[in-house]
Order: sequence, then C-alpha cells, then structure tokens
Amino acid sequence: MRRPLLWYAVAWIVGAAAAGSAWFVLPRPASLWIALGAVMAAAAIWLCKLPRANMLVVPLLAAAAFGYGEWRDGRNVTAIVDAAATDTGALSGIEATALGRIVSPVDVDGDRASFEFEAHELRLGDSGTPIALRERMRVNVRLLAQQEQAAARQFERTDRVEVSGILLRPEPGRNFGGFDYREYLRRHHIHWLLSVKGIAHVERSAAGSQLGTDRLLLWSDRLRAALAAKMDSIFPADQSGLMKSMLIGWQEDMDPEQYRQFSKLGLTHILAISGMNVAIFLGLLFAVLKRLRLTRESTLLVGIAAMPGYVLLTGASPSIVRAGIMSMMALYAARRGWLKDGLHLAALAAWAMLVWEPYYLYDVGFQLTFAITAALLAGVPRIARLLPIRKEALRQAAAITIVSQLVSFPITVYYFNVFSLLSWLANALFVPVFGTLLFPASLVSLLLGLVWMPLGRVSGALTGFLSRWTLWAIDRLAAVDGFQLIWPTPSPLWIAAYFATLALLLAALTRRFAPRDYEPPPGTAAQPSVWPVAACAAALALLLVYGYTPDRFSRTATVEFLDVGQGDAALIRTPSRKYILVDGGGTLSFRKPVDDWKERRNPFEVGRSVVVPLLQQRGVHKLDMVIATHEDQDHIGGLQAVAEQIPIGRFAFNGTLKPGATAERLFRTLLDRGVSLVPARRGSVWQADAETKLTVLAPGENSEKLRIADKQNNESVAFTLELYGRRFLFTGDMEAPEEEDILHSPAVSTTPTAPIDVMKIAHHGSKTSTTSAWLDRWRPQLAVISVGARNSYGHPSGVVLQRLWTARIPAVRTDLSGGVRFVVAPQQFRFETKLKNN
Repeated sequence: MRRPLLWYAVAWIVGAAAAGSAWFVLPRPASLWIALGAVMAAAAIWLCKLPRANMLVVPLLAAAAFGYGEWRDGRNVTAIVDAAATDTGALSGIEATALGRIVSPVDVDGDRASFEFEAHELRLGDSGTPIALRERMRVNVRLLAQQEQAAARQFERTDRVEVSGILLRPEPGRNFGGFDYREYLRRHHIHWLLSVKGIAHVERSAAGSQLGTDRLLLWSDRLRAALAAKMDSIFPADQSGLMKSMLIGWQEDMDPEQYRQFSKLGLTHILAISGMNVAIFLGLLFAVLKRLRLTRESTLLVGIAAMPGYVLLTGASPSIVRAGIMSMMALYAARRGWLKDGLHLAALAAWAMLVWEPYYLYDVGFQLTFAITAALLAGVPRIARLLPIRKEALRQAAAITIVSQLVSFPITVYYFNVFSLLSWLANALFVPVFGTLLFPASLVSLLLGLVWMPLGRVSGALTGFLSRWTLWAIDRLAAVDGFQLIWPTPSPLWIAAYFATLALLLAALTRRFAPRDYEPPPGTAAQPSVWPVAACAAALALLLVYGYTPDRFSRTATVEFLDVGQGDAALIRTPSRKYILVDGGGTLSFRKPVDDWKERRNPFEVGRSVVVPLLQQRGVHKLDMVIATHEDQDHIGGLQAVAEQIPIGRFAFNGTLKPGATAERLFRTLLDRGVSLVPARRGSVWQADAETKLTVLAPGENSEKLRIADKQNNESVAFTLELYGRRFLFTGDMEAPEEEDILHSPAVSTTPTAPIDVMKIAHHGSKTSTTSAWLDRWRPQLAVISVGARNSYGHPSGVVLQRLWTARIPAVRTDLSGGVRFVVAPQQFRFETKLKNN
C-alpha cells in the first residue's frame, strides 16, 4: 500500500465522521473500550509486520476513531444539570451569578460585549449556596451607555470576574435546514449563554492567573491588539481592515461589504490565514537569517521555533494550525533528511488535530484547507502535464486554479449554497496579486512601521494604493450579474460520488493523454481508449445536473411558514417547481439618532441572515412571484436582501406606497432589476400551474394609481391558495375592518365554500384581528400563527387564542414550534414542525 499514513488518516476521518452521526450511539464505557482495543490491535499488527498489515490496520483505525469520537462526544455535556439536580428546561431563564475567568478575547461591538467564560462557582436564583463546577459559557453583555464600551474593553482573557445575568440555553435551529446555534456552540464545548444587562454586572474579583498557556494566549491577544492599532496608523483608513485580516487574522474591522464581495467571487480563502501566509512569513524569515549568515540547520531550527508564535499571533484558526503543523514537520524532516512526501505531512497534521479535537472535523476551514492541500499535492503535477501550455509558470498556475476550484466546489456549495462561475477567473487573477504583491508588501510595510513609523506610512500608502485598485477590480467583477449559481445543499453521498468520479476522470485523462515518454504496461494497447474519459465526464455531468436540481421530477408541493421572529414569511413550492415567496420578514429597530453608538459592525438583518440562506439551501434558483402583503417593516424588510440576491419574476403588492426608506429602496431595486410590479386586486386569479391557483380576496380598491398609505394593516393582500384541492388562506396583518369588508364582498358572501384547510392568523395573533365571524366563515382545520419568541407586543393575544379554542381550531405557533411545513400531494397532506421538543 502506497502512502500508508494517508490511508490511516482517511480511515480516522471516516471513523470520526461516523461517530458524529445520529444513527448509532454507544454508551461511554463501551466506546472507550472499542477505541483502546482497536488501537492496541492495530499496534500489534503493525509491530508484528504481518502480511498485508496496512490493509488490516486501516479498518481498525476507523473503529478506533469511531469509539474515540463517541467517547469524547459523550463527555461533552453540561455540568450544571447534575450539579443543580434539575433539568435544562427548568434552568433556562433563571437568574444566575457565576464566578470564574474569561477564556477568550472580549469583543466589543456597538451595544454588546461578548466573551467566553469558564465558571468555577455558580449560584442559581436566590440560592446563596454556590455550586462548584467547571462550565464553559458564552457571556453577552448589553451595554447601556456609550461610556460602558471603554469599561468593557478593559477586560482581558484570564481576568477573574463575577458575572450576574440570566442563564439561557442557546437557540436551536428554528427552520428546516437553518443554522443550529445550539449545536454550533456545543461543538465548541459551550452549553449555556449568560445574558447580562449592563457592564456593572461584570465585576473583576481578582487578578487573573497568567501561567502557562493562559499567559501565552494573553500575550498573543495584547500583541495582536497592538499590531492592529499600529496598522491603523500605517495603512489608509479604508484599507487597514483588509490588511489586519490578511496579516494577523483580525477580521473584526473588515468592512462587511468588502467581505461579501470576496465571498461572492469565492475569494474568502485569501482573507483566511493559511499556507500562503506561512510560506511568505518563512521566506522573509529565512532571508533575514541568511543575511545573518546562519547555517542551514540553525535556520531550520529557528523556523520551527518561530512557527508556534506565528500561529498564536494570527489567531490559531484551523487553517493556520494545519499550515503551522505541516511546516514544522517539513522543516524538521528537511533538517533530518527524512520524510519528503507532502501528502504524508498533511495526513499527520490532520490526524494530530483530530486526536486533539474531534470537532475540528465539522469546521469548514479544516475541511477546505486539508481537502485543497491534499488535492494540490496529489493533483497539480498530473493536471500540469495534461495542460497544453508551454510556459511552466503559467501551466502550474492554471493547474493550481483548476485543482483548487474542483475540490473546493462541493464543500463550498454544501455550506454556502452559492457558486460563482466567475470564481475561476477571480482566483486566477487575484490570488497571484495577493500572494506575490499585496501580502508581502503589507507585511514589509508593517515591519517598517514597527521600526520607524514615517517610513512605514509611506510604504503603507503605496500598498494601500495597490490594494484600492485591486478592491475596485474585485468590486467590478462581483457586480457582474448572471454568473452566480444557487445550489441546494448536497447530501454526503452526492459529495462522495462527486469526488470518486472526479478521481476516476483524472485517472482516465492521465492514462489517455499521458506525455510522450509514457510507456504502457506490457500487453496493453499503445494508446488507451477514449471511452473511459467520455464515460467519466458524462457521469460527472449527470451528477452536476442532478445536484443542481435534485427534485426535478418531484410533483410534491410544499407550503412552509418560515420562522423569521416577529414577522411573516412563507415559501410555496408548486408541483411544477415554481416558487412563490409571501413576505420576507424584517428586523425591527426603534433606535434613535442619538444611539448611533449602538450600531454593530455587521448587524443582524433577517433577510440577509435567515430568508436568503434558507431559499438558497432549498435550491431556489428563481422566485417566480413574490407577494408583499403590505409594506410594514416586519413583512418587507427582508425582501431587500432577497431582491438583491435572487432573481424575481413578478412582484405583487397592495397598490400603495408607504412613505419611508424601506419601501422606497425596495421598489427602486425591483425597478432597476426589471421586475414586473403587479398590484393585487380583489378577484384576480393567478394560475401558477395546473394544480396551483391563487385567488385574491383583498384589497378591494380598483384604482390604477399608486396611492400613498402610511397605515398598512388594512391594506393587506389576502388570498386563498389551492394546491391539489387543499386550501390555504393568507391574511397579512389585516384587522377586523378588512375582515368584515371581505366577508361582505359578493365573491365571498354569496358563495358557499368548504372549510379552509389552513389559515394564517392575521397580524401575528393580535386581538384586533381574527374575529369570531371570520373564523365561523372559513372554519379552518388548522391555524398557523407567525410570531416572534418573547416578543414585546404580547402576541399572540389571549383573546385570539380563546377564540380559536372555542371554535375547536388547533393552532401551531412559530415561537413555540419554529418553522412549519405542509407537504401536499394527490394522496398526501401532512405537516411537520422544526422544534419537536425544545
């Protein structure tokens, strides 16, 4: 077996991935015994040098990784439940005071300061008895005044503090396929949030311990902060955030819009500290050491010794840890004249990191950095030999771009659901610019600034000039529309099939189009057949087509009420794969101009952070229609991000314009993109396909002129949706007067109707809507209430809930159940909620 270490690492990764699946769970003692037994058996086989030892060791290492992963995962539980002798549900929401130490940098962002905290003592509620434990928490402090920002910045890693606030469980994923914050924190060994109101409730109780690792990390934080401050003086203000991200992994000051442009073109790896940064750092270090006339052996030793410090300085992300471990191994191997195989180095680095922390396997940075590194080491030489490019440098650059793009593609679409066809061009153009010009120039500018600030500023200004033009080119390229493809989240099986087919295609290409000095094996044809190449290429093409539209032949329809907090959003998928979005939620803000200091660097916006990712995760390449029931912020605020990122066919609205920046900006964006605007009128019928019909019930105004309407609730678009004979009623935020107007309209009052299957309760369950007469007329079998958890409006009203109970209409609420999805087919009608047991 060639490269046994590589196969050992692959076996460990497969076993660790199996341990993370939910299909099989072992008790902790059994999993530990399996791990120990498999390791001992593998060691015995390897030491005894049995025939085909490597073939026997591989499955044993997979079993060891499975047992080890299960054991580590079983230990990753909260200590508070056992210590307090109660369950998590009873603990969440109670007051708590914790004494412990800060174990991360303190991030101050607008009106929030946050940090990770290790509690050693905990008092729950009014109890005066402290509980001794060791529990990692995430502390979020809401700052009450601008002066508290300066106080929060005084706290550092290792400080011993006493924190008082509300103990909360992290939110789980509230929508199907949505981000699961609870699981994300669990994989960082955090099970609780401590919500604090005011910096006065975070009191430094004693000087923090500064020994060992704590001291190193604290020094690293201080040094990174000092360097970040220096860079503010060295580089132009509009470029310093980019330089901090590239040089020391300090992304807090990176312009969010700049980051989105990099992300749109698949260039975010440039901003992640990785192997390129390590190579340039070592190159500059070795150049200095060469000038000092150090021997080769001494130079390599200095490089090994400097690497841990550089990893700490740049933030110790998985990508830089991988690069640091590999570089140290390579330098040591070079010094000893040992291992020279880069794939072995990558395998050993991955193995070491997963033994240290099995949850690294779920980190997208870890996956990308190792997949691309292994592919570059194994694939670039083969691809380069196949390219008809004479110049060696261009051929190598082209091979690197091809390999990195092909390998990163399935991982990128799995996590981000977007792939730009311009990514190939962008990487070919800009990676060399950053790698050979911008990064070295910015590093030299920083070093010059540390020696003599005026010289550093001159160099920084020149570097900033080059950076500004580079960012301008990136912005122009990112502004080109029509090249972004939206991919539904692929299955692990599809990803495995993709990589297997890609490997077979490369092998077939190498065999068919090998260089002239290739000698075929004895007994084979001098020129292998082209059919294996064609078969592999066809299989890869079919995989891509299927991955892009996996539900192409499904005739099942869905109606999904998304949980967007205090707002409305619903996605309809018709049997012919047409998509209709009803409202888009919106983030409410009551901030006054004097509170501008509360603004965060990248504030949460429900359209950009929730609605668009969910549409992309479902593979919505185009919205055939968007219906804005009315123009209040909590219904159309999120549609701005939708209009900017997803093509829209038609936009239906209530025929009015609400004065204000939100509606005006949305309509301007729609007009600029050529979207057809359709005023909804009572009696209008929209036939999406043979099985899908929308009938508008309101508004009833027939004027063709656009009206100005500041009050929007009773201007709401209401309509019925028929799918395979099932009927849904959408009501927006209409109140009792509009309900009465609909009930007295000829189309409703004179037409007997069967009961509605599902009614979306108007205005989030407000007491001003959903009258008894309204319920009696439609007699819904089920009601859905879209409402935010712990909202300040008191929605849904107890009056409306009583009306529903009296009418014997069961209700499902998004604040309690998360997203609600209805599946509709000729012989099927069912619904499911995201949160089964919170």
